[in-house]
Amino acid sequence: MDTSTEGAAQAHSGGTAGTRTDPSVVAEPTTATAVTAATATAVAAEPVVIPPTSLSPSRAGDFMQCPLLYRFRVIDRLPEKPSEAATRGTLVHAVLERLFDAPAQERTAPRAKSLISGQWQRLRQTRPEVEELFADDPDGERLARWLGEAEQLVERWFTLEDPSRLEPTERELFVEAELESGLRLRGIIDRVDVAPTGEVRIVDYKTGKAPRPEYAEGALFQMKFYALVVWRLKKVVPRRLQLVYLGSGDVLTYDPVLADLERVERKLLALWEAIRRATETGDWRPRPTKLCGWCDHQAVCPEFGGTPPPYPLPVRGVGSGDSEQGRMGPD
Repeated sequence: MDTSTEGAAQAHSGGTAGTRTDPSVVAEPTTATAVTAATATAVAAEPVVIPPTSLSPSRAGDFMQCPLLYRFRVIDRLPEKPSEAATRGTLVHAVLERLFDAPAQERTAPRAKSLISGQWQRLRQTRPEVEELFADDPDGERLARWLGEAEQLVERWFTLEDPSRLEPTERELFVEAELESGLRLRGIIDRVDVAPTGEVRIVDYKTGKAPRPEYAEGALFQMKFYALVVWRLKKVVPRRLQLVYLGSGDVLTYDPVLADLERVERKLLALWEAIRRATETGDWRPRPTKLCGWCDHQAVCPEFGGTPPPYPLPVRGVGSGDSEQGRMGPD
């Protein structure tokens, strides 16, 4: 699972948008006495919008999918409604993480399913916005069906892996590395297994279905990103990358070599350069695809007749070398 980790100034994916400082509040007063206590408090409470400082797999994917989506999420930080699918994924991930707190012999499917209710209550407390999902479900029928689907995903995991034979070295591991270029890479790895011989396996749970073979490379991008960070941190190339698809009951594995990670690093550096140019020029271009139908930001997207909010960062003119910015796509 990749939770965006852009730092305090760059909130998690789908987080609440930051309120920009109103220029009229700070431009007029020229003396300290001209600023009232109320105004000073309001200004202090408003978060400062800063350029992106790091890259996660999710945000890299956003920019490759649509540069304007990246801007809406990372710079404007526009709010997004929680979805049933994404929230179910968060719930299932929490259950699979917590199951390893139990002794090996107690890591059974019934025990895992019994954790769902408690983890759902915990999610409601930590992320109150998920209450919106079932606000129009007074009888609880849709919620019960949704929780039942989460149970099915958890139960299917036991047909793919045997947790009684696994002792993860890390769960929900936050990783961060700075490349020689100064680019910081961040992410959260679902599970890290280390063999007695020292070989490392990176595991990621997916609650959707496995992609068709022609799209497998895109699915592996996130895993190679993690492998690159681990290599930069530990000087060890992970032996195996493993994607566990609970929606379809498939397991996708890939054994990377150093050349794979070097290619990913070059790609990320090129991607970051495109992001840097877009940040400086304010030139964020939408890239229409069939995924637009699921986007929360159609009302402010030019492709749907909308107007983006005023750009909150200073800009410079677009130079001749910037004409192709925003067109970076997958390999």
